[in-house]
Parts: sequence; C-alpha cells; structure tokens
Amino acid sequence: MNDQRRTRRRGQGELEGLVLSALREARMPASAGWVQERLGGDLAYTTVITILTRLLAKGAVTRERAGRSFVWTPVSDQAGLAAHRMRKVLDGESDREAVLSRFVTSLEPDDERLLRHLLGESGPDGEG
Repeated sequence: MNDQRRTRRRGQGELEGLVLSALREARMPASAGWVQERLGGDLAYTTVITILTRLLAKGAVTRERAGRSFVWTPVSDQAGLAAHRMRKVLDGESDREAVLSRFVTSLEPDDERLLRHLLGESGPDGEG
C-alpha cells in the first residue's frame, strides 16, 4: 500500500468519540453499517463493531436486536465518556487522595476555579 492511501492511525478514544458523534447524529438507533458509512467508510466493519462493543461495555451505548444484527443508541456523550475514563483510572489507584491532590494542583488556574465552583454547587451535604 502506498503512503498516500494509508490513513493515519487513530487512538481508541478518538475512534470512540467519532462513533458516538455519528450515533448522536442518527437521532434514532443505527446499525454498525450506517455508522461505518457515516464515518466515510475508511474503517473496517469489524473495527466499527469492536468499537461499538467496547462502548457497550462502558455503558456509553445500548443495543437492541434488529433482524439478524443490532442497532445502537448512544447513552453518553464525549464528556461522559471522558469522565468515565477518568473515573476508571482513579478507581485503579490505591492512594486516591494523592491522585486527586496531584490532579487538582496540575490544573490550569481557570480549570481549578471551575472545578472548585462545580464542587461548591454539588457538595456532599447538598449545600452549594
């Protein structure tokens, strides 16, 4: 295959985001084939199925039987999917306090203010 025909390799998170965006555009349950077409057909059908299955395992999509195959519906948007990935990383760490502390201190000032604002609105005691 020559270099002009070779597409750049995309990460799993990017592909998941593209698939979710396509499903949201459908506005109704969509088949994997429809998603593949919507993304321009440069992904193999089996790749689209793999991504949809991973999204199903993450709770980001649902599926229902439609004839001999499935149709897929998004449950989560890209922000929800990113939040899920962040939570998964945090859940895998033994010292949650250290991880959260380092995360907050590494934020840009505007992001830290936003996080503090969000936490103030939805504190554990219901005050905000």
